[in-house]
Parts: sequence; C-alpha cells; structure tokens
Amino acid sequence: MLELNERFSYDGQSVAWGSLGEGDPIILIHGFPWSAQAWRSIAPWLARTHKVYYFDMIGCGLSEKNEGQNVTESVQSDLLEALVGHWGLERPQVVGHDFGGLAALRGHFVNGIDYGKLHLIDPVAVLPSGSPFYAHVARHEAAFAGLPDYAHEALFRAYIQAAAHYPLREEAIRIYFEPWSGDAGKAAFYRQIAHADTANIEAAQKRYAPTDFDIHLTWGMRDTFIPPERGRQLQELLRAKSFTPIENAAHFVHEDAPAALLGSLLQSI
Repeated sequence: MLELNERFSYDGQSVAWGSLGEGDPIILIHGFPWSAQAWRSIAPWLARTHKVYYFDMIGCGLSEKNEGQNVTESVQSDLLEALVGHWGLERPQVVGHDFGGLAALRGHFVNGIDYGKLHLIDPVAVLPSGSPFYAHVARHEAAFAGLPDYAHEALFRAYIQAAAHYPLREEAIRIYFEPWSGDAGKAAFYRQIAHADTANIEAAQKRYAPTDFDIHLTWGMRDTFIPPERGRQLQELLRAKSFTPIENAAHFVHEDAPAALLGSLLQSI
C-alpha cells in the first residue's frame, strides 16, 4: 500500500498525498472511483529513477469528504495546479488515468501548467461522455446516498468490475471500496457522479492542440467505458507521440495488466 502521510489544505479542505524516490518529478493522478492506491504496483518502480508524487483527489480516498462539497472536474484541475505550486515543481511529468487524465489535460490546456511529458491512460477526454447511470444518479443523488450499505457495496462491486476485463481480486475490491464505505463515504461516492459535468470536458477539448512536450497514450483495448476509437481520436487532436495498445485489458488497466502498463510508462518517461 502507498503511504499518504502528508496533508495539503486546498480551499480549506484536507488533501492526502505522499511521495517516493528521488530525481526528476512525476505526478500520478488516479481516476474515479479509485484512489492513489491504484498506483501501488506502479509508483515504487517509477521511484527507482524519479521523485514520484501521488494524491487523493478532493472527495476521494483519504482526502476530505463533506456535505456540500464541490467535486466537479474543474475543482480537480485547480487542485492539481495548487499542488504543483505547493511542491515547487517546474515542468513535471504527469500521468493521468480516467478523470485523472482529464484533470491533467485541463491542468495544461485550461490552467496553463507546463509539463515535461504527459502520459494518459484511458482518459476521460473527448465528447460524447457520460452514461445513463451517471445521468440517473445526478437526478436522484439523495436516494442513492440513502441506499442500505449492502446495496451500495453490491452496486460499487458491479461498477468497478465492469471497468475490468479479468475478475478483480477481493483484496483490490476492499482497497477501493473502503474510502466509499460508511455514511460519509457513500454520500461522497454519489456526489462525485452527480457533479460530473461534460462542460468541463468541452472546455478542455476546444483547446486541444499540439504541445511543446511529448504526449503518450496507453489504452486497454477491451475498454467498454471509453472505447479505443476515442483514444485514436484523442491522439489526432493532441498529435500524441505514441499510442500503446494493451490487449486483454479494459478500462482499469492497473488491475488487468499492471506489468504491461508499467512497461508502457517506462518506455516513454
């Protein structure tokens, strides 16, 4: 397990973060509904040659969760900008998965953060986006937050399994579910879904253009959440330097094929 024993106050909210290693900086940004623990098999290897930073996004993992909290995508890219300043980094490499990929893209194209390189793994990045489930939760957030614990856990398990190609290990499920358990965690889970706003994707997508740093894409070829065709579209929009397909992996490449994902990152950092 990764240790997140540091705290950063963002807009009065506590953000959990940690770091490993020494060298040029790399920032790892998780997606939803995961946490920084998604990088637990990846970060130690990258830390052999780099200083690796990781954190739990606002309302996720060990970071603060509270009623009335704003957890929309623009908040997460603003948080990234604040953390880069707090850490005193100049042109760090950034790795983002899922909504973490959107945070990284918005971080550059909207917030103006300069990167050394950008690595995107099955990111939320282009329209159309969202699902009937997301739309339904947005209309009935309070009802979902009031689900009995057993029903909430069953829904969570089904959701994250749908993101994977292979059956998830029980250990992994427990790691990812724990921050979303209990009344506060349950409410935070549905808050994240209800606050998703495609306008934040649109705002970034309108700005996509070639950059002065290399962009690399890695995609699980069995991803049903964000199909590989979207990745090829993104590659064109960004003029990405590489597109690495990972066979027999779905959206959550970290669990389906961690060695292949690490290999993809190591060949481009």
